[in-house]
Amino acid sequence: MKDIVVDLIRRDTDYAFRFMAQLTGAYSGGGRLSARVLAKDNEVSYSLACKILQKLAGAGLVESTMGPKGGFRLAKNPETIEFKQIIEAVQGPVSVNKCLMGDYQCPLKGKCPAHPKMAVLQSQINGYLKKLTLQEFISGE
Repeated sequence: MKDIVVDLIRRDTDYAFRFMAQLTGAYSGGGRLSARVLAKDNEVSYSLACKILQKLAGAGLVESTMGPKGGFRLAKNPETIEFKQIIEAVQGPVSVNKCLMGDYQCPLKGKCPAHPKMAVLQSQINGYLKKLTLQEFISGE
């Protein structure tokens, strides 16, 4: 029997972290990196890189410019980009269980013995991911 592993962070989100880290390196100089460069440097297909970068741009985390000197750059200072924003841009809301999503109506509401502890865990995860910035992640603080 194979060991089953459930990834909390999907592969495309992992690539997004790498792209954001690489873009942070170019941020202070105002530089831009093309999707092709990001794809090649991170050993990911160009099409997947484009999809990830579109999601990051849609969330306001990166900006793109067309043309010969175009490419992608961070839309804001890496010290203000929360890790939670990157995750949610690529894979959606971070949730321990759907019963903790704001609009979900759990049929066991009020009767579930696991709910209180899961709610605490959810709160701790959200707090950590909001507190951790892109800059802290890169610098290892």
